[in-house]
Amino acid sequence: MARQETSENPGRLKQIALTYKMTKRADPKVGLVVAAVGLVVFGALLGAGFAIGHPVYAGILGFLLAFLAMAIIFGRRAERAAFGQMEGQPGAAAAVLENVGRGWSVTPAVTMNRNQDIVHRAVGKAGIVLVAEGNPNRVKGLLASEKRKMSRVVSDVPVHDVVVGDGEGQVPLKKLRTTLLKLPRVLSGAQVTTVNDRLRALGDMMKNMPLPKGPMPKGMRMPRGR
Repeated sequence: MARQETSENPGRLKQIALTYKMTKRADPKVGLVVAAVGLVVFGALLGAGFAIGHPVYAGILGFLLAFLAMAIIFGRRAERAAFGQMEGQPGAAAAVLENVGRGWSVTPAVTMNRNQDIVHRAVGKAGIVLVAEGNPNRVKGLLASEKRKMSRVVSDVPVHDVVVGDGEGQVPLKKLRTTLLKLPRVLSGAQVTTVNDRLRALGDMMKNMPLPKGPMPKGMRMPRGR
């Protein structure tokens, strides 16, 4: 057991160090800010401890709370730095969706076009959420097409669509997770499982749909991507 803990700790420390380096590149003041928060919290509680005559107890409590405050501030700034680096990259929304939390089933890139406009799907107690990233005008067609396809098997389930971006009516990448978590819950856990099964069956059906063999008939044109 001791060997296992010893082998795991270096991995965690290395991960923290890598996260810090990544964050510092985007946020050079992160170290100073986190240290300042820790000193202020520890100093305030230690001062209060001297005032009430219990500096040792207050110092221990101050150390624990200072460490907690530092961890929270560092986590928020690291998250902000990560979003800053992901923003504008194809598939960034999928990375955020994968970390929404328990109760959500995510299928990245359920549909896309040649311009790398992408629609991802998340299923949870709020229903189905289609998350699009790319050109706002082009993704409208992708969203409409995906809704029509899903309506064959889940017409009775609420469907929300979200376009990731900083324009009017769009949701910034850093607010995507919060937006999903704020949606009203209307399905039970069993219903979510049923919806996922239906959508998985639909995906298999589309994947296994037989394609015509032989040469393309004359005069027939390939459909253009939107």
